[in-house]
Amino acid sequence: MSAGPAHAHGHDHGPAAYDRAFAIGIALNIAFVAVEAFYGWKAGSLALLADAGHNLSDVAGLVLAWGGALAGRLVPDARHTYGWKRAGILAAFVNAVLLLVAMGSLAWEAAHRLASPRPVEGATIMAVAGIGIIVNGATALLFMRGREHDLNIRGAFLHMAADALVSAGVVLAGGLALWLGWQWIDPVTSLAIAAVIVAGTIGLLRQSVHLLFDGVPADIDLAEVRALLEALPGVTGVHDLHVWAMGTAENALTAHLVMPEAPADDAFLREAAARLHQRFGIEHVTLQAMRVPFSRPCAQREASPSVATRSAARR
Repeated sequence: MSAGPAHAHGHDHGPAAYDRAFAIGIALNIAFVAVEAFYGWKAGSLALLADAGHNLSDVAGLVLAWGGALAGRLVPDARHTYGWKRAGILAAFVNAVLLLVAMGSLAWEAAHRLASPRPVEGATIMAVAGIGIIVNGATALLFMRGREHDLNIRGAFLHMAADALVSAGVVLAGGLALWLGWQWIDPVTSLAIAAVIVAGTIGLLRQSVHLLFDGVPADIDLAEVRALLEALPGVTGVHDLHVWAMGTAENALTAHLVMPEAPADDAFLREAAARLHQRFGIEHVTLQAMRVPFSRPCAQREASPSVATRSAARR
């Protein structure tokens, strides 16, 4: 004998709309790419041209992230019962790949330029890159509030924050070239910036791949979730516990609860779902209660608390 599934749905079915932030960021960066590419060509600066190319990839990244956010707000239907929330995770993954490809291209060209340095116009480089710091920094600020809770918004934020860092490095390179005549500083700065951005992007790539394959979200400890369910009154066992990300800001859980003494009633299921939502922020909870297990538990290796902690730290 078993009680029916319990479902808990939060009232906020998705991240805050960042439509205006995306529109402003895309417009600003398209304009800046044109200016930077022109003056990079005119000044003969690889750092400026590389930054323009990187900004162009960021425009594509912002468009992609915006598309993911819009897709995530589509209403579920009979063929896509969860909707298109995964689009945001996919957008974050592609954003990370775009960043890595852009930095790889930058490093390749910088290595060639380092072998044969060319003269650059330091003053022009500093002026244009200074504008870049303002444009990219302001765009990053538009997404700063949502970066902690939404992987897709985090991808957009990292893109723009990386651009601001690149522009700051270009200003430094232009100043040293103007002051000391170091022509090699332009490609060296490009390589250093590329290394910093790659180091920051690996985490976004790893997390997005993890979520695409239904990994447990980084802010949820599965051992703690199991402990909470096992501590509920009347529960003697928890089987088939699964937690995964429906999108970049919404998680789901399913589990079988073994309750030999009495089946769970609506009040019990409602309270269990509320506790899971309050402690772990899980929006969609489905619990199946049963007196005697009647299904074969799925094969799942149980991790010790220390292993789970190390795994969460790696993510």
